[in-house]
Amino acid sequence: MVGLAIPPWVLSRVVDDGLVARDAVVVAGWTGVLLAVSVLNALLAIARHRTMTKVRMDASFRSVRATVWHTSRLGASLPRRVSAGEVVTIGITDVQIVAQALTVTGPGIGAVVAYAVVAVMLFTISPLLAAVILAGVPLLAVAVGPLLQRIERTGGEYRLHQGRLTTRLVDVLGGLRVLNGLGGKAFVAERYELQSQGLVDRGYRVAGPSSWVGALSGGLPALFLAVVVWLSARLAAAGEITIGDVVAVYGYVAVLVVPVASLIESGGDIARARVAARRIIGLLELPVAQDGDGHPASLPPGCGPLVDPASGVTVRPGLFTVLVAARPGETTAVIERLGHLGADRESGVTWAAVRIDRVARDELRSRMVVADHDAEVFAGSVRDLVPGRLDPDESRVREALHVAVADDVVEALPGGLDSAIAAGGSDLSGGQRQRIRLARAVYAAPDVLLAVDPTSAVDAKTEATMIDRLREARRTRTTVITTTSPLVLDRADEVIVLVDGRVSSVGTHVELLRSDPEYRELVSRPQGSDGAKGAADE
Repeated sequence: MVGLAIPPWVLSRVVDDGLVARDAVVVAGWTGVLLAVSVLNALLAIARHRTMTKVRMDASFRSVRATVWHTSRLGASLPRRVSAGEVVTIGITDVQIVAQALTVTGPGIGAVVAYAVVAVMLFTISPLLAAVILAGVPLLAVAVGPLLQRIERTGGEYRLHQGRLTTRLVDVLGGLRVLNGLGGKAFVAERYELQSQGLVDRGYRVAGPSSWVGALSGGLPALFLAVVVWLSARLAAAGEITIGDVVAVYGYVAVLVVPVASLIESGGDIARARVAARRIIGLLELPVAQDGDGHPASLPPGCGPLVDPASGVTVRPGLFTVLVAARPGETTAVIERLGHLGADRESGVTWAAVRIDRVARDELRSRMVVADHDAEVFAGSVRDLVPGRLDPDESRVREALHVAVADDVVEALPGGLDSAIAAGGSDLSGGQRQRIRLARAVYAAPDVLLAVDPTSAVDAKTEATMIDRLREARRTRTTVITTTSPLVLDRADEVIVLVDGRVSSVGTHVELLRSDPEYRELVSRPQGSDGAKGAADE
């Protein structure tokens, strides 16, 4: 930016020392200097552009890396704490806006330094012109300030609704096959169009002040230039400055258009970046369960018992235990606490009297697996999907698929174990995805397996077979699942009934049917409901 102020000074020397004096040698000399300065400015411009691009890309990649790393540490608790659309918008839009704002630093400092240098050079020509320059830019800032505040305010509202609409789009795309089957695609599309149009209207409210900032960044400096040139022309006519000084003043002020416009645009970039940064920081501030204060405890051998003080649930080791409640959220909350998925470090859940929030995460995850019913199915072959992060072993893969009654799923695929599964298991039915998820959990062979409603999308016959095989495969380990299916409850070693999030009764299915009227009413269902359930697997 300072280099841009040198050519006007050189031109003033050409005029006063060369043209006015009619000295061709001096004109040629200063012309050579002007050429050298122009080449130097061109090289500096290339370096500036390369540096700003590097800063912008580096900032973008660092922000993406930070958000991806944090979301991976949040694990299965992420979907319950922030929407998929919010994560997508942060990763695609917000990080780019923040990265763009970080390029303000270099040009911003350059603009301030160039502004000071030009003011000093103008002071040597005319103190009046220097005073106008020094007073003009703050007035420009005052004129643009309210617009920047409005951008930040309306931008925050726009960003909030953008995240919600993106969430709806993700949900629609994920359930498109279901919508087609139910005939609701047109209704959802119409509703999405209305919400999208509402977002467009909010976008116009953001674009209004943004466009004014863009217009003022070009218009105000030009007006500023006209005022200063008019003053310099009057001073030249009065004989107070030379013609070369007029040329220099015009060049200096024309050069100032660049830093002044840069400062105004930078203000707009920062206003938008503050909105985006708040969304990114909101995600990064979601607490993650940590290891115990630098001195993690070790889990004792065996499979429990597990105790959840918040609900009163005690899971005895080596049993096939079922949690049941009228509201599924109550049993899911217990699973999350037992599995240490939340950020509540004071839940007090213990494994054989050792608090799990004091245990190193790697050790806990190697001995305990939480199988959520909507856990992600990544793209890849069945041979890679089932082992997950563990070393693949074909015999164990086939055994895990057999336990999960997923043999027919693999047999129906053209390449068997080597068949590719699409991201999210979108080329599988709901029941097939559920069985693949269960096979993945079985393959891990953890000491404790916590599964959320792992048979909700299969028919009654498949459900019974899955539970029988799962019990047999894990007969020496602890297994806890949530369900209200009588087929599963009847096969449980122990059933724990929750009412309002607390243990109400404990026993076998048969015992509870006799002694607990509320349990009997909860698990009773009309004949033929199995057929409706099995339709989900077709």
